[in-house]
Amino acid sequence: MSMDELKMPKFENEKEEADWWAANPDFALRVLERAKAEGQLGHGTVGRLAERRAARGRVVELDAADAEIASKLAERKGVEREAYLKELVHAALLKEAEALDQSSAA
Repeated sequence: MSMDELKMPKFENEKEEADWWAANPDFALRVLERAKAEGQLGHGTVGRLAERRAARGRVVELDAADAEIASKLAERKGVEREAYLKELVHAALLKEAEALDQSSAA
């Protein structure tokens, strides 16, 4: 990717700028990806947001009551809460997938 591809043009007015952004919706993402690849992505808000976006799909928020139950059960098993929850979710997903496979085979 050349530097010219990552250069934002100068705009004469807001409409011209709006049209350019509409035609280039992934421009900011490409700039961030290049900065990350070159080790230039800092630890500011943009860097944290990029990391959060990358982590999506790996985070499930529990309400306080469920988190407390999970903590107590994990403690009884002698494992970390996150490891316990990962094991629990994995088992539940396998069980659900098996049930769906059996119901679609019927």
